[in-house]
Amino acid sequence: MTDDEFSLFEQEMAGVKRLRQDERVARRAAGESAQALAHRRQAAVTDSSEDPNTLSDREIAPLDPWYVLEFKRPGVQNGVYRRLCQGRYEFEARLDLHRMTVAVARREIFEFIEQCHDYGLRSVLLVHGKGERKPERARSAVLKAYVDVWLRDLDTVQAFHSAQPRHGGTGAVYILLKKSEEKKRENRERFMKGRVPYER
Repeated sequence: MTDDEFSLFEQEMAGVKRLRQDERVARRAAGESAQALAHRRQAAVTDSSEDPNTLSDREIAPLDPWYVLEFKRPGVQNGVYRRLCQGRYEFEARLDLHRMTVAVARREIFEFIEQCHDYGLRSVLLVHGKGERKPERARSAVLKAYVDVWLRDLDTVQAFHSAQPRHGGTGAVYILLKKSEEKKRENRERFMKGRVPYER
């Protein structure tokens, strides 16, 4: 900075006064010691007894935005899985993860799948997005990678596959859920209606 610039700066700042800064107050409950505060913080991080969420929170490497997600448990018929892949099952519920953090998405997916199963829904759509849209950012679909791992960990998920373009393409996934006990009972009753049990 030259002398002329410095003197010009001093002229411009001539009437400026320093702002008074209030003293910072420690945000601590009355009578709470530093040791008690540290204990509470540690308990908040490690106590998982209240959290029924079984989904992993470990770090997972991102996937390519165009990678096709696919998974089928043993016992799922090939024809059923093929119809799921083709988007021929009407999805009964939908969850959009756009703009969610991994932590929020973890909670939302767990609750969504659990509720859908409780309500007896079988086919749902999960929109996870494709991550960065810049071509130079390959392997940038973070949520997609977590979704791929999380859905495999949920016993109620029978199968899943990336959606057809009309439903979001590789930025969304069709999910086939296990029948709830209530639905199994309804199916048995419907099948047995009007039939007489065979006696030997």
